[in-house]
Amino acid sequence: MPASTPGAEDSVTRSLTLAAIVPATDDPPSLKRVRAALEDGTRRPDQLIIQREGPAGPAAARNRAAAQSKADVLVFVDSDVEVHGDALERIERRFGEDPDLAALFGAYDDSPADPGLSSRYRNLLHHHVHGGAAGDAETFWAGLGAIRRERFEEAGGFDADRYPQPSVEDIELGMRLRRRGARIALDPQVRGRHLKRWTPLSIARTDFARRGIPWTRLLLQEGNGSTALNLGWRRRASALGSVGLLASLLARRPRLAVGALAGNLVLDRDLYALLLRQGGPRLLLAGIPLHQLHQLCAAASVPAAVVLHVIDGRRD
Repeated sequence: MPASTPGAEDSVTRSLTLAAIVPATDDPPSLKRVRAALEDGTRRPDQLIIQREGPAGPAAARNRAAAQSKADVLVFVDSDVEVHGDALERIERRFGEDPDLAALFGAYDDSPADPGLSSRYRNLLHHHVHGGAAGDAETFWAGLGAIRRERFEEAGGFDADRYPQPSVEDIELGMRLRRRGARIALDPQVRGRHLKRWTPLSIARTDFARRGIPWTRLLLQEGNGSTALNLGWRRRASALGSVGLLASLLARRPRLAVGALAGNLVLDRDLYALLLRQGGPRLLLAGIPLHQLHQLCAAASVPAAVVLHVIDGRRD
């Protein structure tokens, strides 16, 4: 049973049951820490399903696990996310206080587990983006996100056929929920510590191939001009600044390059201030080129996705 202070408010939220679902078909080494965090929190899950069976991607694994549960709320936790002790308690409270809320997701904290500069930059970027977007959301994130089971089943779960590998299956589900009139919220106080190790290569591969291209193709197919999270106009302008910086360097126009970099620093000053606070000058100096890499890969994914979208249209 959850550990909580007796009271009228608790009696409302205690009526909800929570199932924590962890896709772990690749048997990650972080699984022990992920499980311990879920079991040691102030609110333990009523059901913990760690989906190890099947050589499947996370979408299929989550669906298979969800089919085993009758809990009121399905809490999806990635196999490299160590939830904070109060994460499930906060989730339970939000759903208990707001019967119309269909889904909720949180954020990474500001203390990434891996000490590498690339890991610290990448995880702090996620923390920064989600931390600045609290409130109603247009999408969903399954790294640490919860959905009422009935709404999940009505929507048909994750699209495992379309996304057999880790991709934007959670974003697509969120868009589908929104089309059905569901309300989704982002609560940055629902936090988890990311245990993943990032490298410049894995950042580039994720931002271009695993997230950038499929996300853009999804928006094109849906006719959706979303400005959610890192698709906001300020972030788009900053990405254009990174493109301008690269173009200026290739053209050997140092003044233009300095201007483009200055614009990027101004537009993303809050992110750079976070890097400086958390890691000092060393992380800041590493974060500036890593952020250009991130934005250049995301920008490059757009024309690539458009080409693929046009090819698909001609095939149809």
